[in-house]
Amino acid sequence: MPSPPEDPKLLAALSAIDAAHALDPTIIDTPSGPVPYELHYARKMTTYLTQRCPSASPTLQLAIRAQHLRRWEIPRDSYPATKPGYFAWRTYLKKRQAEQAAQLCRAAGFSAADAERVAALVRKEDLKGDAETQVLEDVASLVFLDDQFEEFERRLGDEEKMVGILRRTWAKMSERGREMALGMEMRENAKRLVGRALAG
Repeated sequence: MPSPPEDPKLLAALSAIDAAHALDPTIIDTPSGPVPYELHYARKMTTYLTQRCPSASPTLQLAIRAQHLRRWEIPRDSYPATKPGYFAWRTYLKKRQAEQAAQLCRAAGFSAADAERVAALVRKEDLKGDAETQVLEDVASLVFLDDQFEEFERRLGDEEKMVGILRRTWAKMSERGREMALGMEMRENAKRLVGRALAG
């Protein structure tokens, strides 16, 4: 894990975000013991951020940590099992998570402008024009490949759809993000599917 921040406001906001993540009822086993899944996910996001952008601003650090904030409260099956239903769910989650993250940042002492910047990053606004949004997208994609890929593939049960998802994920990543992804350790089947995706 990266070193803890020295800025009291940043530490307070990160602690508040982690406290919300810790309420996730889904518990997973990790080498360090049982952990609420969203807290595990948030820590992974921060770990990859330190590799992708060691000099990340406080607002980017907070947006990274606040991804999936209280997501378990709005399960996927609360929306129709259709493509429009999926996009409606994702859109609502981004808006809700951004609002909640901004509230926690303001409560920790951040200005309204900084809190809104965190919210904009959580919403992934201006992906191709905002360098910090691109870093966030890279980090989320790396965590997906590292921590969620195999379970997602198992649940999906459709190799062609999985290859399509990988292609769309790759298209959203920067060159640096792609370099990091290619350097990751993966199981043989994951490597094969990534290879298929990149082969076009």
